[in-house]
Amino acid sequence: MRKQIRHLAHGAIIAAVYATLTHLQNLLLPGSASWAIQFRISEALCVLAFFTPAAIPGLAVGCLLYNVTSAAVLPLDFLVGSLASLLAAWGMWRSRGVTIKGYPLLGMLLPAAANAVLVGWELAVYVGGGFWLNAAYVAIGEAAVLLTLGTALYFAINRRNLQRHLFDRN
Repeated sequence: MRKQIRHLAHGAIIAAVYATLTHLQNLLLPGSASWAIQFRISEALCVLAFFTPAAIPGLAVGCLLYNVTSAAVLPLDFLVGSLASLLAAWGMWRSRGVTIKGYPLLGMLLPAAANAVLVGWELAVYVGGGFWLNAAYVAIGEAAVLLTLGTALYFAINRRNLQRHLFDRN
């Protein structure tokens, strides 16, 4: 029972941090978290899915919270963006052991792939421009955040063995 409560608390904290970071970014750099090429700093938190399954619902709920509370987000994004986050985090958790010299490159690119397909389709429906162009824009933004900030966060957690202190306690 205690482990389930900890898992729920971790997911809630991840959701709150994701939504808060995204709102702060949008406040400081208006539109940067909701354009076609978006660089949501909060997407770096996706790397937490390598360390705890609590990040799977946490990231999806965090994305949903931001999307529901932001005026700049398209209504369909409530479902599509959250689903993309859920699928990406689940894929990252499942692929956490697949590394190249200790770096989970495949997992780092999963958010770019999931969001490119789902959010790229959504943007093509709402704003036009064609699916492939929108998918490319979304993938560029996601990959840029994950391969820079996400990588830095991943190695900071891994090298300092923080996952044991943050997520593995009994």
